Amino acid sequence: MLEELRKRVFEANCELQRRGLVVYTWGNASAIEREKGLIVIKPSGVPYEELSPEKMVIVDLEGKLVEGNLRPSVDTMIHVYLYRHFEKIGGVVHTHSLWACAWAQAMKPIPCLGGTHADYFYGEIPCTRALRPEEVEELEKNTGRVIVETFEGKDYLATPGVIVAFHGPFTWGDSVEKAVFNSVVLEEVAKMAAATLTVNPHAPGLPAHLLEKRYKRKHGKNAYYGQPKDA
Repeated sequence: MLEELRKRVFEANCELQRRGLVVYTWGNASAIEREKGLIVIKPSGVPYEELSPEKMVIVDLEGKLVEGNLRPSVDTMIHVYLYRHFEKIGGVVHTHSLWACAWAQAMKPIPCLGGTHADYFYGEIPCTRALRPEEVEELEKNTGRVIVETFEGKDYLATPGVIVAFHGPFTWGDSVEKAVFNSVVLEEVAKMAAATLTVNPHAPGLPAHLLEKRYKRKHGKNAYYGQPKDA
């Protein structure tokens, strides 16, 4: 079932390791088949060197196992919650990348300090609030909930990523490949922001008019970056 999607999710997980965003068994990538309401996700606790397309696990939108001999990722219910509430996304990625986790552990959003950030994220990358004691019993579900809560009134497609307080980054996109891309970029801009604030702790941030221009030249109907799709 979903053989092609299994292959893509397998490759997406491997790409996280190739990019240095995960070590050992950390992190996970998933994709959804919207018409069938099925999610393909990395199995829990399996080293990347031992993964294969056949080992990817299929769950439904309740997080229930549909196909596979292994347990799905421990973060499955976070992915499920995001797919159920961010209805335009097709892939989700979670890593424990160094610089993004540093911001998460500091409970600070990643500020938009320059054009590279603005090319891909429309403003700061938010940090969620910490989970309350009564929310820890359903840790994964409530982690998904606080991510969605953080984006109330915000465009989750314009800022396709978040850092979860004391945990780490999650990104998404219209495909699992795009979610991986956004995860790589998020780590780079997290690193750039930390370096910038080391050089100048009072760096003012990118002015709004430059943020608007930088973001919209790559996104939206009037974007002009790159080549026409039919070129």
